Amino acid sequence: MPIMDAELAISAAQAGAAVVRAMYGASLTRIEKPAGDFATAADIEAEKTIREVIHTARPDDAIIGEEKGLTGSGAAKRVWLVDPLCGTLNYAVRNMLVAVNVALRVGDEVTVAACADPFTEEVFWTDGRHAYVRRDGRDEELKPSSESQLVDINLDPPFPNAPAFRAARLPAEPRFAERFRPRVVSTTLAVTWVAAGRRAAYVTDGHLRDSVHFAAGIALCRAAGCTVTGIHGRPLHTGAGGLVVSADPETHTALLELIAAQSSL
Repeated sequence: MPIMDAELAISAAQAGAAVVRAMYGASLTRIEKPAGDFATAADIEAEKTIREVIHTARPDDAIIGEEKGLTGSGAAKRVWLVDPLCGTLNYAVRNMLVAVNVALRVGDEVTVAACADPFTEEVFWTDGRHAYVRRDGRDEELKPSSESQLVDINLDPPFPNAPAFRAARLPAEPRFAERFRPRVVSTTLAVTWVAAGRRAAYVTDGHLRDSVHFAAGIALCRAAGCTVTGIHGRPLHTGAGGLVVSADPETHTALLELIAAQSSL
């Protein structure tokens, strides 16, 4: 029986996570990238492994990877988006807050996705209709909740909407502190935590269409029933762009009001 797309995403993410876990703590070669960024040998090896899993099952599909870029036809209807190690700097300094992201875009829609935590061995995944976390071979449906009041804020560049909007200003806003508590995890694993009820919301600037970093997490949050828009409340990938994903509409409205207040400063 051919493997279903959702299970393929899970298998590919798990395979990449196994590489990341196995290479953790080793002295790894760094490959320098523009703007002070870098990859490690673990990024390269994990992406190679993920690509092999996908290509074996879907040889005609295109793949866009963080390290190798596009392989296959640029006009392909089915495109896999792969971030083999989201949180490379964390990983390089032996911090375990990292993720392995795999998503499938068919046409304009991400239809399945998986985000693996290499160290808890949890896999957050969606078949496009529902969202789950898989632990020890068992699936549990994800249920967003704003109870924690924790909001992850991405402070990594680029900041295309500065100076009108700077995510770093949110925690300094008194109204933010009255309701929320900021967190900075520096991996898009935190986006999946909104779907899982471990975070109330996540905020980032940037243009995220076909983002290998964000595609899987956004798909998970949508399937889980989170509220997902750009930073000004518009549909994703329109207007100013960015991302605000919240466990519920009330939290979302509160964050959009705080963001809107920045534009008037």
